[in-house]
Amino acid sequence: MAKGQIVVTGASKGIGASIAAELESRGYPIVCLSRSGSGPVGHQIACDMTDEAGVKAAFEEIAARGPVAGLVNNAGVHIGGPIAGLTVESFNTTIALNTTAVMVAAREAYPHLRESGGTIVNIGSFFDKMGVPDNLAYCASKAAVAAMTRCMAVEWAGDGIRVMTVAPGYIETDLNREFLAREKVQKWMKSRIPTGAPGKPEDVAKLVAALFAEEINFLTGETIYIDGAQGMNH
Repeated sequence: MAKGQIVVTGASKGIGASIAAELESRGYPIVCLSRSGSGPVGHQIACDMTDEAGVKAAFEEIAARGPVAGLVNNAGVHIGGPIAGLTVESFNTTIALNTTAVMVAAREAYPHLRESGGTIVNIGSFFDKMGVPDNLAYCASKAAVAAMTRCMAVEWAGDGIRVMTVAPGYIETDLNREFLAREKVQKWMKSRIPTGAPGKPEDVAKLVAALFAEEINFLTGETIYIDGAQGMNH
């Protein structure tokens, strides 16, 4: 039986690129959405996920290519800084991509997934349950993602749509590899992450792909943490 398309946002690099590649290796047709319109596999569409009209048009193009089986909301941004100096512009920029864009993409995917059921995986963060200095906007945006996942799961369960949040801890990517290589940072990571080091994009990708491949119908609405047990470490 042919598999429907899975849409991966923010798929040009990092975790998103790994998720797209892993899903394709398991036989899924992949559509990569990113500002650059590039990605490691599949069909590429240039799309600013904060542009509501652009997202709507992208999903119309995707649906014209064939059935849609799933969505991975991975696109995101991180803007750090002390709360006392946090600007409304920075806060709103974070919320626009990390939160609002998740809602818009899921909403636009819904009518296509409703036709035959499907899966949505929203990429959150273990920061959603933690108080992290210099990260108010990011923590708030990812906590909202988990809340939206629960609402989507409950509201759309009757349509055969499952919705999960996958919440990574520290993951080594091209963007943070130099920072994580610092001796001081490595020492701190080793003391805080029970598994001893940050995860890899492939770790997250395999978990996301498993949620699609296994089709566990009774699993929905949950946030699954993949953080080397750091979030529960005391």
